[in-house]
Amino acid sequence: MKSTLLLLFEKMKFMKPLNLYQDLLKLRAVDRGRFLGLDVGDKYIGLAVSDFDNKVASPLSVLVRKKNNIGLMALDFQHLISTLSLSAFVVGYPYEKLKKNSQNAIHVPGFVDDLCNTGKLEDVKYTLWNECFTTKNVELLLKPLKLHPVEAKTSSDKFAAVAILQAYLDFVNRYGVTEQSGQNLLTSRV
Repeated sequence: MKSTLLLLFEKMKFMKPLNLYQDLLKLRAVDRGRFLGLDVGDKYIGLAVSDFDNKVASPLSVLVRKKNNIGLMALDFQHLISTLSLSAFVVGYPYEKLKKNSQNAIHVPGFVDDLCNTGKLEDVKYTLWNECFTTKNVELLLKPLKLHPVEAKTSSDKFAAVAILQAYLDFVNRYGVTEQSGQNLLTSRV
């Protein structure tokens, strides 16, 4: 019997990290698109976008997350997909925290399920990428800047999304190039 987590993610087009990248490489370069990185929190969603070569992640924005605005968020994602030529989402997920059933591990499946239930992003492919401690690491880097609390929060969410997406891009660009290395890593690491 499948776990509840897997059932939630079957509604959207979940793919293993290297499979997602390898599918992208099968397309013509002009049709590949870019990745959108998401740092999902209980109040905010930090966003980052890759360059057209899918090598470098850059901060994009922060969306306010409320239970009653998920439809608007889905529309925002549709707009971003078309204007930024996005091909897939890389969603941060706290794998180590999953074992503890922490609140943070619940945010991501709930968010994906809510997005799925809007019916507006059914064809969107996405993968999960380990995001443990990304927000804390970014907060430590931003602390010496003594930003206003609101600016510090939005900056930390955007840059946590950058950290998630950049880690994914570094991984797939290093290991996703050849089919043989990809198959070995799919079975051993993911």
